[in-house]
Amino acid sequence: MGSNGGKQDQWVFISILNEESTNLMQFENMRRYIFTAFLLITSLHFAFSLGKQSKAHHTEDGFKNNYLPEERMSKSLGTVFKWRFTRNSQELVDFEGVKPDLSFLKRNRGEETLTWIGHSTFLWQYKGMNVVTDPHLSNRASPVSFAGPKRIVQPAISMDHFPVIDVVVISHNHYDHLDKKTVLGIVDKQKSNPPLFLVPLGMKVWFSDIGIKEKVVELDWWQSHPVGEWSFHAVPVQHWSRRGLTDTNEVLWAGWVVEAPGKRLFFAGDTGYSKDFKDIGERFGGMDLSLIPIGAYAPRWFMKDMHCNPEEAVQIHLDVKSKKSIGMHWGTFLNLTDEPLVEPPIKLRKAVKNENLKEESFITLQHGETLRF
Repeated sequence: MGSNGGKQDQWVFISILNEESTNLMQFENMRRYIFTAFLLITSLHFAFSLGKQSKAHHTEDGFKNNYLPEERMSKSLGTVFKWRFTRNSQELVDFEGVKPDLSFLKRNRGEETLTWIGHSTFLWQYKGMNVVTDPHLSNRASPVSFAGPKRIVQPAISMDHFPVIDVVVISHNHYDHLDKKTVLGIVDKQKSNPPLFLVPLGMKVWFSDIGIKEKVVELDWWQSHPVGEWSFHAVPVQHWSRRGLTDTNEVLWAGWVVEAPGKRLFFAGDTGYSKDFKDIGERFGGMDLSLIPIGAYAPRWFMKDMHCNPEEAVQIHLDVKSKKSIGMHWGTFLNLTDEPLVEPPIKLRKAVKNENLKEESFITLQHGETLRF
């Protein structure tokens, strides 16, 4: 019995050792798996970060401009207060607009036209396609309806009279360029066939949050998206982005080059002057038609980096090698900036003359005016 009992004790002891050994091996394997997983996750995170920052305009938290030092990408609170408390209020102007031929624009699918709806909103009709830039039809450029820059010229085309829109291009997320009410209105009006929204990188989330989850394509600078025979290119301009209090430059801003059969259009969005425009001109070889901001430039000590003045707008026209340009981003909202509302087109004509350009090469339109090409 003693011998058998000893053997049993040995087998129990061996079994315990085997079990402990198995547990130890399982622990070691688990430790290896955890360590391997940690290395994989770390490598993926590093690769993602490296890939994100491999483009010069990408940062850890968002984006920056190509040719503007990062310290000038935003203004201090003190600087903002200085402008707010020393600024000049704009005098109200009664601009004489033009009533567009709404019936013609609605049915037109054959003739090329360009209609200025106001500020940076244009309707471009070409070869059966209707393209709208930065659609804004609301009464204020503001997150609230009771304060902020107020529209002084009603949109030349109301939502009720909008033709069917094929493509909407958005330059950035500031409230005078991206208007929630207008965007939702267009989609609601075209429920069975909503337009394609082309937006800068990072902005797709905003559209999803307001219920637009399809037909939204976001692009980085120099990326393109085909629409039939057309190509839409997001291109760098010098600006910034913010929609709330804590999201400064978290999404990208962009201009757009639209290449259609036999025609190339440039929509500059909102921008200060930079070498980006020479880059655009060199890459594409010239524009047939350009839409360039000429307003919202004063005071220069505060606005210069992000808003070109008429003289710089003419330089942009030259840099992108544009055959014809239209001035925009002026005469629509009161107290957006400080220059007199009537000043931008006056300064533009003078700048065009100083560069010995033909007067018709860079013009402004009346609100609601339609060019037929």
